[in-house]
Amino acid sequence: METKSNDATPLRPDGHRILNDHLVEMNLPQFIAQIKSEKTWQEGEKNSITIFKSDLMKIVLIGLHKNAELKKHTAQAQISVQVLEGEVQFSIEEKQLLLTKGQMISLQPNIPHALYAEKESFVLLTLASIQ
Repeated sequence: METKSNDATPLRPDGHRILNDHLVEMNLPQFIAQIKSEKTWQEGEKNSITIFKSDLMKIVLIGLHKNAELKKHTAQAQISVQVLEGEVQFSIEEKQLLLTKGQMISLQPNIPHALYAEKESFVLLTLASIQ
């Protein structure tokens, strides 16, 4: 297996991190602190960081300020959304769920969905590719 990493960028100067290896450590409180320290978070309504990426799976930490939203979209992968901090409204056409810290949902591919932050929130999004 080839080790994959991400390099630092002007917007993310502390961005160098291992994305895929035999074992990848993910310190979620440290990543949340990093998101909060970045200009994108301080000046915008949301910020995210990919913390794992392989051919079959991707894990993204997403931070949302109160009232921020991810507008209706679809994913070609099966997803899970876990609330680490805060409270979010997760909606699909026929259902809306209020998710709080510690709650998690799973959604099949190609289902339109949206996310709205009722308060400052951090969620862990996992995308699993369908073979």
